[in-house]
Amino acid sequence: MIWLGIDTANSPLSVAIVKDDGLLIEESSMMKVNHSLRAMLAVEEACRKADITPSEIDAIAVSEGPGSYTGVRIGVTIAKTLAWTLDKPLYGVSSLKALAVNGQLFNGLICSVIDARRSNVYAGVYRAKGTELINVLEDQHCALAELLEKLREYNEAILFVGEDVKLHESTIREHLGELAHVAPFALNVPRASSAILLAQSADQPETVHTFTPQYKRITEAEANLVKKGSSHE
Repeated sequence: MIWLGIDTANSPLSVAIVKDDGLLIEESSMMKVNHSLRAMLAVEEACRKADITPSEIDAIAVSEGPGSYTGVRIGVTIAKTLAWTLDKPLYGVSSLKALAVNGQLFNGLICSVIDARRSNVYAGVYRAKGTELINVLEDQHCALAELLEKLREYNEAILFVGEDVKLHESTIREHLGELAHVAPFALNVPRASSAILLAQSADQPETVHTFTPQYKRITEAEANLVKKGSSHE
């Protein structure tokens, strides 16, 4: 069985192809590139280098968010388009959980972090149980201070994973002290193969037409509409 994995949920871009539980190719970049111009080309290049045609793909896994609105939307749109045109099953997985796979050998909690600006973050907290990742705190958009208060209550070692952790490292260490561990740079790269790994254990595929990104918060435009509506009440 051949899987295509796509992760464009944030600035990094990752595309992978797995065949019969063997990784054929994975290309990941942390460079801030325009996903609308690069993502589909990356999929085509991965297929060419793996010497397969798109029609040979059996299933597609995509990072569904949270993360960058634009990044998440582009990845999901490409995955849905391919799933529809090729008539293949589509699986959406949490971008935070896929990132947490990088730290699954850590003995403690694993906290994936994506910056959401204004001292807010997207975060998910997990614990490895064998080869599975169990949710300890559901994926959420929250104030960093609020997240750290919750984590301190567990009173155990916590591995923070993600390129954006460095933006908040001093605050994290100030709140958690020796409980806080920061993943090395090599573990902060989102991997599309991790999205495939998680998708393989999913119960059933998405309904392609109704599948939507998981932003975990409303857009700024939506928030402004809510404020405008409240002002007229």
